[in-house]
Amino acid sequence: MSKSSNVTRVEQAVAAFRAGDPVLVHDAADREGEVDLVYPAESVTPDDVARLRNDAGGLICVAVGEDAADAFDLPFLGDVIDHPAADHGHLGYDDRSSFSLPVNHRDTYTGITDEDRALTITELGKAASDPASVDFADEFRAPGHVHVLRAAPSLSHRKGHTELAVALAAEAGVAPAAVVCEMLDDETGEALSVADAKAYADREGLVYVEGSDLLAAFGE
Repeated sequence: MSKSSNVTRVEQAVAAFRAGDPVLVHDAADREGEVDLVYPAESVTPDDVARLRNDAGGLICVAVGEDAADAFDLPFLGDVIDHPAADHGHLGYDDRSSFSLPVNHRDTYTGITDEDRALTITELGKAASDPASVDFADEFRAPGHVHVLRAAPSLSHRKGHTELAVALAAEAGVAPAAVVCEMLDDETGEALSVADAKAYADREGLVYVEGSDLLAAFGE
């Protein structure tokens, strides 16, 4: 694919995100090697949550930009779990996990239904758009059913789906919070291949983009 085609694909991804539509993002073959289905958090609906669990199948998380995470006083989960299992030495693809608190919005019931998770996700997006105006503990409770991820300060610090999604949100001018969910293969149980992810994107009329193209376009 030509360089101009890669730029066009990034522009399409940004436009889709700005419109509230999902984008498929592959991080890198030498990293996780996974394709995530990524949404801007503030526009997620219950139907979107159904698509994430049925068509993607991985863990539905919300990546939040560092400034918002700091304003909410969100820790790295591994730093606050007082248990010997809370270490990061086993990770083969990065130095540490991005996981922070799993939360539910306080207006949810169990927190796991499509409606409940959509509410938690959209409220996280709204909160991230104006974090100074939000008392996080008044709005959300932990533990819950939506895993919050803390993004690194920039793509130069970490190049995972968490950071790629937040950078995409920033470029699109939407709240610095994005849903990320790994796409899995129903037949093998493994990560969905790039070829199959591209085929899914084509069938569904969605944008597929490589993380390397996002990194190049966003100046990292």
